[in-house]
This record gives sequence, C-alpha cells and structure tokens, in this order.
Amino acid sequence: MADSGQAPIPTALKLKRVSRRLEATFSDGSVFDLPAEYLRVYSPSAEVTGHGVGEGVLVTGKRSVNIERVEPVGRYAVKLVFDDGHDTGLYTWETLYELGSDYDAKWQRYLDRLEKAGEPRPAT
Repeated sequence: MADSGQAPIPTALKLKRVSRRLEATFSDGSVFDLPAEYLRVYSPSAEVTGHGVGEGVLVTGKRSVNIERVEPVGRYAVKLVFDDGHDTGLYTWETLYELGSDYDAKWQRYLDRLEKAGEPRPAT
C-alpha cells in the first residue's frame, strides 16, 4: 500500500489511572506510554503554549496530576480532563504522535527549564 502522506492515527487509547499514564497505539504500530504530568505540561492549550513564539508557559507542580477522562472530539482529537481542573486544549492525533515520538527530548527540555527556573520537582 502506498504512503498517503497522512500522519498515523490512533488505533487505541488506554487511560491507566493507577500509573497516571495514557497509552496511545497508532496505525503505524507505534505505541507510546505517556505520563499524565508530561501531557499536562505540554498541553496544546493557549494557557500553556502561550500566544506567541517560544517555549510557552513553564507549568510546575504537576508531578501528581492525573487524567480524569479522555473525551473524543470528532475524528481528529481528544480532550484530556486533568484532576487539577485543566481541560482546555485539544490533543490532535498529530500532537499526540509528536509528543510520543519526541518524548525523550521534550521531557529533558522540561526538566532543564525547571532547573533553570529554580523550580523543584518533588518526589511523590
């Protein structure tokens, strides 16, 4: 089958409340097990991404955050509702795939930003 140029789409999303993770399986066979904290601090909402160019807002204190529910939005995205009340921002399939594919680099960038800002990341 020829590549249509479209990004992979999720074939399964599994909310793991106990471990505070979202497992996303994509049509290309990729499986990403993403921590709720990571998804929260990289929320695609304007509140987090900001309204201009750059890194966006540094979100802190979310180590223990969890996802209460995953709500489908059409056939292109989901809305994640977090237990800290955050529920804006749509995680398109492309955004979820990027967050999974770039997890190591993005997570390290977040940890570096926390350290530079002098923000502790306490153990749970």
